[in-house]
Amino acid sequence: MILLDPNHLDRSYPDERSSEIMRKTVEFFEAKGKTKLLADYYDRPWYSDFLEFVRKERIFASMCTPAGEGAPDARWDTWRNCEFAEILGFYGLQYWYTWQVSVLGLGPIWMSENDALRDRASKALEDGGIFAFGLSEKTHGADIYSTDMVLTPNDKGDGWVANGRKYYIGNGNDAAIVSTFGRFEDGDEYVFFAADAKHPNYHLVQNVVASQSYVSEFELRDYPVREEDILHRGRKAWDAALNTVNVGKYNLGWASIGICTHALYEAITHANNRVLYGMRVTEMSHVRRMFVEGYARLVAMKLFALRASDYMRAASSDDRRYLLYNPMVKMKTTTQGETVMNLLWDAIAAKGFEKDMYFSQAAVDIRGLPKLEGTVHVNIALISKFMPNYFFNPAEYPEIERQDHGRNDDFLFNQGSARGLGQIQFHDYRAAFEGVDLPNVHIFAEQTEAFRRMLETAPPGPDQMKDVDFLMAGGEIFALVVYAQLLLENAKIYELDDALLDQIFEFMVRDVSEHALQLFGQPSSNETQIECCREMMRKPDHDPDRYESVWTRHVEPLDGAYVMNA
Repeated sequence: MILLDPNHLDRSYPDERSSEIMRKTVEFFEAKGKTKLLADYYDRPWYSDFLEFVRKERIFASMCTPAGEGAPDARWDTWRNCEFAEILGFYGLQYWYTWQVSVLGLGPIWMSENDALRDRASKALEDGGIFAFGLSEKTHGADIYSTDMVLTPNDKGDGWVANGRKYYIGNGNDAAIVSTFGRFEDGDEYVFFAADAKHPNYHLVQNVVASQSYVSEFELRDYPVREEDILHRGRKAWDAALNTVNVGKYNLGWASIGICTHALYEAITHANNRVLYGMRVTEMSHVRRMFVEGYARLVAMKLFALRASDYMRAASSDDRRYLLYNPMVKMKTTTQGETVMNLLWDAIAAKGFEKDMYFSQAAVDIRGLPKLEGTVHVNIALISKFMPNYFFNPAEYPEIERQDHGRNDDFLFNQGSARGLGQIQFHDYRAAFEGVDLPNVHIFAEQTEAFRRMLETAPPGPDQMKDVDFLMAGGEIFALVVYAQLLLENAKIYELDDALLDQIFEFMVRDVSEHALQLFGQPSSNETQIECCREMMRKPDHDPDRYESVWTRHVEPLDGAYVMNA
């Protein structure tokens, strides 16, 4: 079974320590129990019990320290990070969040040549420390061009004083190191420096959200910064900001996968045992459809995110394809998570509001993930830069196998310049469709070629390139093509059965048709574009036997398969 089941952690691990981390993390939450988990969620205490567990078991020290920086069991291993993020999301976004923002806070440190600060971070992790990424600001958001955190030379001439506020900074209340982005007053050169949340000139203003997570606003007032506190200067500071987000944004998709998986177990166990009007709720055709589609979308989310991790781990200065797949996990997987939750919630209706259901917190938290580390609009604009080379200028690359090896991902902290996205090339997406003889895969391939033909014969004009609604509709279709490509690659690796794969592509065909209709309806669409949109609007193939097979073999067996300890 591809979905996480805490009762059976059957994923293959290359070493005992990785297996131990996952097992002990599950044991911590199951011992805590759902009653206490939900009580904490609604009462909103700081999750000190979880952080004490992390300290005692050296979880972050093992997971978040690159090889060679700490203990022998430490490495930055994206493969195991995926499952860890999934497990944390499965039990609660708040637990995932404190880990996620620690990942972001550590990024500029592990990318730095400041050995003393790297050593300080390693020791803090061993002590159970958490970290923060001081990038965004209330006025400017994540517009780092406009930072108001300013470093001014001090009176002694041997350093600087920093003044400014940061906003929406997770862990800002208790971070061992706050990696803070700003600029020097003289010359406006960008800088990343290490701030101490316990320093008297570091002022914690507030938690800006009503949550267990501490999403801080803080202010530095004449905060002293020495040369030894500097992580990056100039262009390297800029690159560190963007490259850190490259590492961190990927985790959002995994939180969404974990949330949806737990919610699915609860929903199917409730609905399949509830009798209304003389029948099980799941015997009602519309409810069964919701579960089958929700399950298919969730499996697709995980297959895609797993395959994207392969490309992240195999990345190099000569292979930067991950820079397309990575924001896709952040953008596409998290929005698919919202769709899954909508389907499940429609199926269980008012049950989803009840305070003793994990579902009640999942339905709220799933909404936040598409809006973190750049909105969907920002990430659509980002991936659109790759479109010309993706469709019209493919390159040859060695085949990437499943990257489940127990090794450190060195390149993630040595990504180089964040420039040159438009020059990145990709392997030919059409190869993924070869040899797949399934009706909906064929229809999807035809839709893809209609979209490619539109780009070739009637690409967006100058005015359309400024029209965000037009670009969003086209970008969503492009995203679906990339999604399909990696899905098909991983369906072969994981030997997904044909019935489930074709059921996945049934909703994929519908999704392309939906976005093609949006593009069709844009005021600026020209006749050639409209004709291509008509070709993209297709009806999927619905096979009742295939559909019933997916329900019987994959979805219905989830009834009672996992119930969290009370």
